[in-house]
Amino acid sequence: MKHSSTAIAQLLLEAGAVVLSPDRPFRFASGILSPIYCDNRLLLAQVSARRTITEAMCQQISDELLNTEVIAGTATAGVPWAAWVAHELSLPMAYVRSGAKKYGRGQQVEGGVQANQRVVVIEDLISTGGSSLDAVAGLRQINALVADCFAIFTYEMEESKQRFNAAGVRLMTLTNLSTLLDVAAQQNYIRAEHRSLISDWASDPAGWADRAGISAE
Repeated sequence: MKHSSTAIAQLLLEAGAVVLSPDRPFRFASGILSPIYCDNRLLLAQVSARRTITEAMCQQISDELLNTEVIAGTATAGVPWAAWVAHELSLPMAYVRSGAKKYGRGQQVEGGVQANQRVVVIEDLISTGGSSLDAVAGLRQINALVADCFAIFTYEMEESKQRFNAAGVRLMTLTNLSTLLDVAAQQNYIRAEHRSLISDWASDPAGWADRAGISAE
């Protein structure tokens, strides 16, 4: 069954995985204020939602990435999704830490990925793209072939687009900020005038609060 980008956006809103709050922005660990917060970890406890997400990922990977040999999740957020997708597609699964272990065999990649195997990296959320591209770099260090990253949702930050392009990695997502804002406005999750305010955040998150006249207090 095909799951449209619009349907996935609606699922995220209904599940509470994405919350929009332009009047009372969230503060990220970096200190940046944001009118949107995505926590796809909430989907792990919702059986129907996670089944839909897994089916949609499997469908798109089967349709567009026919030569995939290994599904690799980013630790920790991408690990459960990678496991479910790999199981459904009958493919080997691996996961990639943010860095190599300081003990034991000192590995960053777990799961026995071999040189020249075609690997798809699975992430739950794309913000700046840093964790996903760190995983790509770790896989490439062991000579795996990585050209694609797959995620549930992307904030569509300009920074992430530039970083994926520079790394030669195609980013594929089930849905994105633009689609989610369309759904949110149509279904009264936000007022119409807030759509452009939230969309503007993705172009320059660090400067958004000043541009929008929102206090850091």
